[in-house]
Amino acid sequence: MQQAVTARTPVHLWIVGILATLWNCIGVADYLMTRLRNDSYFESMMPGVSPATFYAYVDAMPLYAQIGWGLGVWAGIAGSLLLLIRSKYAYHAFALSMLGIIFGIGYQIFISPPPGTGAAMEKVIPWLVIIFGAALLYYSWKQRAKGVLR
Repeated sequence: MQQAVTARTPVHLWIVGILATLWNCIGVADYLMTRLRNDSYFESMMPGVSPATFYAYVDAMPLYAQIGWGLGVWAGIAGSLLLLIRSKYAYHAFALSMLGIIFGIGYQIFISPPPGTGAAMEKVIPWLVIIFGAALLYYSWKQRAKGVLR
């Protein structure tokens, strides 16, 4: 009779998975507040920028950028949750998220910056999204290759 041997989940996987989930929850909240047109959210997050101006910017985004934004957000949170359950599909979800980031954030950085991007932090956050997305993709790829994700 064979006994299945299961390796313990490495502590770093829990740390990265929890931090990734928290990070991606910020993206989910921002996406939902934007799509639900929550004015008080925008007034607190982007003081000095009219919510109507920002909504007009979002509405004018090309379809590929809007799809990219949604894909980046939802595949990112899916990848984080899949990472926590040690699924090999976390890598695929993070790959889709990175693709979405390229189209969504790429549009904002290189083609049409959103209104109110004068503050330093507003210029840094898109680059942080790219860095974290790439880091999570790389981490999930390495963990899948080591057999940690199954």
